[in-house]
Amino acid sequence: MGKLRRIGILGAGNVGSHCGFSLALQGEADEIVFVDIKKEKAEGEALDLRDALPFLPHRVRVWAGSVDDFKDSDIVIVAAGPLPRPDQDRLDTLGETLQAFGDTIPSIVRAGFDGIFLCISNPADVIADYVRKASGFPKNRVFSTGTSLDSARLKRILSRDTGIDVKSIYAFSMGEHGGSQMIPWSQVSIGNKPINEFFKERIDSLGAFDTEAILEETRFAGYSVLTGKGSTEFGISNAATDIVKAILHDEKRILPVSPLLEGEYGVFGVHASVPAVIGKRGVEEIVQMKLSEKELKEFQHSCELIKRHIDLVSELIRGGN
Repeated sequence: MGKLRRIGILGAGNVGSHCGFSLALQGEADEIVFVDIKKEKAEGEALDLRDALPFLPHRVRVWAGSVDDFKDSDIVIVAAGPLPRPDQDRLDTLGETLQAFGDTIPSIVRAGFDGIFLCISNPADVIADYVRKASGFPKNRVFSTGTSLDSARLKRILSRDTGIDVKSIYAFSMGEHGGSQMIPWSQVSIGNKPINEFFKERIDSLGAFDTEAILEETRFAGYSVLTGKGSTEFGISNAATDIVKAILHDEKRILPVSPLLEGEYGVFGVHASVPAVIGKRGVEEIVQMKLSEKELKEFQHSCELIKRHIDLVSELIRGGN
């Protein structure tokens, strides 16, 4: 019998619990362990998920535990911290999220965990940087889901506007998982046709290609969900499961995630979303595309905003000491 695939989930709130359900539903984990500062919440989510298992085709062991249970995990999904309110930017939750972590990340490492940290907690890019530094892990094994969800939303919007199924649309956003993200339109295609050409050929039926309106809707799509239901759950949990699958199956798939950049696109020392090859070692390669001068400036501007908040984390930590 091969090694069981264990996924640890730090934080059993709306996002963490839905990650567990998505992993179980898609059969991408043999063992799922929830850890939360509110033990009764983790126990309740584990029990609820166990109640769903008789209706699923896959056998999964699910329980609520402690960071010691992360020792044999392949991946720990970091989902602790508050959800942003509709009137907040994701970056506004930084202080609360850091407070929720406390000494948790070093404790996970001390427990013997030696896998991959996949960060969801917002602000995702900044928290990925914090987790990498707090764990001491190499850069390939700590990254965030970044703009994976934003890119799915972009495809949804383009599918709506063009009538083409999302699976035939190649599109993603880059930079911050937040309001400063950008879309490299020079790299977006429908089928194998550049999107500008696609719209130009259908100007009579589709109208003008409004890149600014699409970018604005993509940037703030999450807040439409927050306003309607108070939290985002389904999209982000499936984005995380998609990345977990790429790791566990060594798929070598190119996905938009947020790893540490060390010179790529002219950016140093910042976690920001870029297309990357995802496999069993985590981020195995950062794909460098030829962006236009305007696109590169937009990407670097987004990275500058992330960098300011990474520096703020250092200040908060020093202040706490």
